[in-house]
Amino acid sequence: MKGVKNFVVFVLLLIGLMMVGCSDDSTSAPTQSVYSSTFDISSLPKEDLSEVELEGVLFVREEEKLARDTYLVLGEIWGARVFENISRSEQRHMDAMKQLIDKYELEDPVKSDKIGVFTNETLKALFDTLTAQGKESLEAALRVGAAIEEIDILDIQKQLDENVDNQDITLVYNNLMKGSRNHLRAFVRNLANIGVTYEPQYLDPDTYQSIISTPMERGRL
Repeated sequence: MKGVKNFVVFVLLLIGLMMVGCSDDSTSAPTQSVYSSTFDISSLPKEDLSEVELEGVLFVREEEKLARDTYLVLGEIWGARVFENISRSEQRHMDAMKQLIDKYELEDPVKSDKIGVFTNETLKALFDTLTAQGKESLEAALRVGAAIEEIDILDIQKQLDENVDNQDITLVYNNLMKGSRNHLRAFVRNLANIGVTYEPQYLDPDTYQSIISTPMERGRL
């Protein structure tokens, strides 16, 4: 599937990132929650599910787990509240994807909720690589987070542009996009707090600036 392949290409590039060390392990204030604690797609129709939509739903479910698990690990190491706050948001993203899986009676690829356990072996390898990079320094960890969010934005946008027409999937993905943009803003702000000016690694400069220069968005996830 093009969207999935696109994500894998980007994250494989991420493996080769040269992470700059930083000795400052200070933390910043927590990010403000702009999400509802509930999300319900039951009022939307159950439409025919194309093969690319099905593959995308299953992949994004584990993709969100990759983000959540990575942030849980890095939050435990560095104690930065940004990782704690965003990992909770990623859990809501996972839960929303589970609603789609249950609605369409699909087999959930998340067989275990244990950190670092994945059905998709590529995602497992990426988790190992990203957490190893993020252990190098607080700056490295925040850069890993920002890169994950950039990649998520590109991948989900491609899903919306090329693969998805079901109303419920579109609604969930649009809310995931809001979340990823907010997460990117939060990681960039936390890097600025330790004196680091972040440059986009995957988004084009205009798209990146349009996100960073606008306020946090309110969403349902």
